[in-house]
Amino acid sequence: MRLLLVDDEERLLAALRRGLTAEGFVVESALTGTAGLQLARSGDFDAVVLDVMLPGLSGYGVVRRLRAEHNWVPVLMLSAKDGEHDQADALDDGADDYLTKPFSFVVLLARIRALLRRGVVARPAVLSVGRITLDPAAHEVRVEGRPVELTPREFVLLEYLMRNAGRVIGKNELLDHVWDSAADVAPNAVEVYAGYLRRKIGGERLVTVRGAGYKLVP
Repeated sequence: MRLLLVDDEERLLAALRRGLTAEGFVVESALTGTAGLQLARSGDFDAVVLDVMLPGLSGYGVVRRLRAEHNWVPVLMLSAKDGEHDQADALDDGADDYLTKPFSFVVLLARIRALLRRGVVARPAVLSVGRITLDPAAHEVRVEGRPVELTPREFVLLEYLMRNAGRVIGKNELLDHVWDSAADVAPNAVEVYAGYLRRKIGGERLVTVRGAGYKLVP
């Protein structure tokens, strides 16, 4: 498996290269967004690990350009920022996952393997599940044609559910991908936000599977 790492922190980049190479990956790296974009365009990579703050071109800019060119290589974005708006921006621009620095190498490795299991899937600009549509670029949600206002957290939660529609998603997976880290999150956060979403999109569309998690259905 070939990975591309793009980060301007040279010590971190060197450490990640060593660790991922030891795990059997073939790793290439770049220190700037511009160089990272060129490598991502020309290389046949299975996944890209991309920092947000980069010289030349930001990580947001890199992933936006890749998606505009219909390059759907899985992208995991790294950032020292842990705000929900930052995570929403990354996902809106086309990233597949988001991890806040500092992070555990074990967690990073698990996230990369999860991306590789999903593989490269061409994604429509507007997501649609039944009568729900979600436009990441416009940050717009419609249910049966009518606009629905969501908070940034609700939007990220709905987008993750829509990208995994029909699959039962456990509470821990939602905490990991929507809240990034469960450490500072209230134990009932998923239940609370699932309740908010049900009131806005219709309770019958977001099903609770007792003891397993949640499933978005048409």
